[in-house]
Amino acid sequence: MVDFKKLALIAALGASLSACYVVPINQTPQAQPAPAAVAYVPAPVQLPVLTARLYPTNDQASSIGRLSGTISRPERGHGVFTLMAGNETYSGEATRAQNSAKGNANAAGNRGGYIKCDYTMSSATMGAGTCEFSNKARFDMHITE
Repeated sequence: MVDFKKLALIAALGASLSACYVVPINQTPQAQPAPAAVAYVPAPVQLPVLTARLYPTNDQASSIGRLSGTISRPERGHGVFTLMAGNETYSGEATRAQNSAKGNANAAGNRGGYIKCDYTMSSATMGAGTCEFSNKARFDMHITE
């Protein structure tokens, strides 16, 4: 005759020793989202701004007084020349030929005047020259960083 107690004990022991393995129903690998793109933007290059100081050299210039302007972005011998004299704002260009220390700066005023300057650079950030306004005022110009 079969001993049900022994049979139940053997079945319980066998069940406890068996290993389980779970198999997922959907075995397709899940698509991973693409990592976010990272854009590296280089820091803006600070281009030098040169200061142009103008000192009066004749009576017409003396009545105007000492002036100060800027030459911005003077890369490759070309920059933007700006100056304020009295109630007139002048804006134009400062240029030099490649591999030359000699340059010209010309600007037109918002009230009809103009300036013409000739200068020579002694280094990349220093120079000197002269400027003449349309009203015949003449100035010595010193360029520095």
